[in-house]
Amino acid sequence: MEFDLKQRGRASMHFLSDLAVATGPLRKQVDADMLARGLDESTLADDLDERLLQVDAALADSPAAAALAMLGEYSGVNHGRVAAAAFAEIEAELLPRLKALEQGPTTIEPLPGEARPDYFDRAWIHRTTGGWDGHPYQGFVHGELIHRHYVARNYPGDIYAQRREILSVLPRRDYRKIFEIGTSSGNYTLQIARTFPEAELWGCDPSPRMLEHAQRIANENELRWRLFVGSGEKTGFESEGFDLVTSYIVLHEIPAEATKAQLREAFRLLRPNGDVLFTDVTRYAALDKKGVRWAEYTAVNGGEPFWREAASLDLAAAAREAGFVDVRSEGFRGGIYPWFVYGRKPA
Repeated sequence: MEFDLKQRGRASMHFLSDLAVATGPLRKQVDADMLARGLDESTLADDLDERLLQVDAALADSPAAAALAMLGEYSGVNHGRVAAAAFAEIEAELLPRLKALEQGPTTIEPLPGEARPDYFDRAWIHRTTGGWDGHPYQGFVHGELIHRHYVARNYPGDIYAQRREILSVLPRRDYRKIFEIGTSSGNYTLQIARTFPEAELWGCDPSPRMLEHAQRIANENELRWRLFVGSGEKTGFESEGFDLVTSYIVLHEIPAEATKAQLREAFRLLRPNGDVLFTDVTRYAALDKKGVRWAEYTAVNGGEPFWREAASLDLAAAAREAGFVDVRSEGFRGGIYPWFVYGRKPA
């Protein structure tokens, strides 16, 4: 969606994203400080909790570690507030357009079989002020302002292209009906629609505010999606009605048991020979000790209470347990991020 921020809002958003860029040299210095204090793969504790305490104690007098923590806390606390303030500056001129885009072929309705999951309101994921439903236009605030003017400006690679390219993992192009779990504000959904233009596309998310913006995105592009408020663990849909069930970078925001439930539900919903493709953050098993420590640091400071259990979950085993065959669980194109699990429902 194209729009122009006012100068103050744009400058404030870009200042925060530039702070993230500035932390790169600090991270390198923290790594150097760890080595100078004798912490490497051979001396770091095997137990993760012990390792975190070990590193914190060793870095207690590190100026780089202190500066990194301060900048991270500032960005974590303020990015949602700054984005909401930037939206307030353009709200009056933007609202007629947003309201108009609520009308169109894409609809929102409750999932027939689900209540709001208890874990959904347990934390403000990403430290988004108020949580996913904390602002009347949180879908726009997060999907357009935070995603485009904060995350995308300092993220390695094109995060929008990444959502399209991950679909190349799939072995088919003849999917007739697709269900996406964790639609959020519709960035991945739009790439699915463009990759499989003939498919009927359904999606779900526990956040009504996020889905409202996905609806705007779809209507702006004259697309017909059916969107449902719910987590995708027990949809209430008829069995064997879809050819593909997919999600993108959602699993680290939910408990591991919810991921397993979504895989079981995906298996039930798929027709024989249907595919599942879930994508998420790097598995801890693919990282060295220092890498896991940095992932934990990012998760704790970034408002991610489920990250550790999600990143520790063996997705291949969980997919096989749900009944899938031909399972693959690996980093995309030989890397470690994004990580995906693919499986097929037997004929």
